[in-house]
Amino acid sequence: MPKNLTYTQLQDMNNKDFISVLSERTGYDQKDTQKLVNNIITAMSDAFITDNSIIVPNFGVFETKKKMERIIVNPSTGQRMLVPPKLVLNFKPNQTWKDKLKGGR
Repeated sequence: MPKNLTYTQLQDMNNKDFISVLSERTGYDQKDTQKLVNNIITAMSDAFITDNSIIVPNFGVFETKKKMERIIVNPSTGQRMLVPPKLVLNFKPNQTWKDKLKGGR
């Protein structure tokens, strides 16, 4: 590997940063933007609890999927255990986002 290449790590955006950026883009103050984000998250949570999907145009689909119960084996002890069924959250990006993530246009 050449020595002249440098690696720069991107930082994750925390809640405060997200609210700040969203507030700047929408023109609303940060307090109103925080309320809006909280209401969106609450509405999404309610939809997931009732097993509904959320379709965001030009972005993707958030949906819950039910995983069936299964038997797993503890590799260190060899003991078999039953894992109960559970709901998991799944996100499927639309084709535009898939292309962007692959380095496409």
